[in-house]
Amino acid sequence: MDVPLVAWFVFTSFVVAVLVLDLFVVHRHATEISLREAAWWSALWVVLALAFGAILLWWQGPVMAEEFLAGYLIEKSLSVDNIFVFALIFGYFGIPDQYQHRVLMWGIIGALAMRAVFIGVGASLLDAFHVTIYVFGAILLLTAWKVLRHGGAQVRPERNIVLRAMRRVLPVTDELHGQRLLVRTHAGWAATPLLATLVVIETTDVVFAVDSIPAIFAVTENTFIVFTANAFSLLGMRAAYFLISGAARRFRYLQTGLGIILAGVGVKLLISDLYKVPIWVSLTFIITVLAVTFAVSWRATSRRPGTKPPDRDRARDDR
Repeated sequence: MDVPLVAWFVFTSFVVAVLVLDLFVVHRHATEISLREAAWWSALWVVLALAFGAILLWWQGPVMAEEFLAGYLIEKSLSVDNIFVFALIFGYFGIPDQYQHRVLMWGIIGALAMRAVFIGVGASLLDAFHVTIYVFGAILLLTAWKVLRHGGAQVRPERNIVLRAMRRVLPVTDELHGQRLLVRTHAGWAATPLLATLVVIETTDVVFAVDSIPAIFAVTENTFIVFTANAFSLLGMRAAYFLISGAARRFRYLQTGLGIILAGVGVKLLISDLYKVPIWVSLTFIITVLAVTFAVSWRATSRRPGTKPPDRDRARDDR
């Protein structure tokens, strides 16, 4: 179903307004985000996403609303896994809590731009070459297999190709300079550790997009739904990071749940020419897997509070 250009304009204006307000008004100065503030912002973004789904239900009917909710749940669950990776990157560069918000905000802006490109390319490929649907399905099954078997690979920022290339033309200072990404030294311009961190986060998000974009195309080919679900997930991820980054042990079975979801939507793509799985079935499947995953994780960690947290040093940066 085609969406009028005015809807794209209104939603994009909303996203831009939120980003500008956050960067230059609400969080203009570097401050550490408290757990209470993170919880409020996280709840607000979930409410806004659900409200947007309600608007779609009233405007376009139940199918588009269900597609948005399914896509949002997929992106939201994947973003939780991404949060642990970002926490490792911040730890590697030694970024204090009060500066992490600014890096995440610029990272979200870059991620939104990259996701828009990925969505446009993905939609064009699906429209021009039907075989792309099988490529997406194969990618999801391969990713699911890697997640279920290995849980991902270690994050090694020092091996990041883009960061190494940047360091050849732009030196990186050893110390921070407030919230600045670039500083002028006696030898010329230099990058701060904040910029180095941002580069690693942005390039890591490219890898994440390889999972998330094919996954959401498995539940809808409507580019408006794909983009809005990604946008709400990314905008809410910043607050969710400060809320759950330190609670990795509570999500010990998250990788298993994500692997099952990716495998399920991958199979949905591969059999789409033989059978069109109803969107409500996909939505029920995603909600059930997430509910069971979090319930089992919570029960396991609650019963053994003294158990050593699982190793979260493994992430998915080289799938």
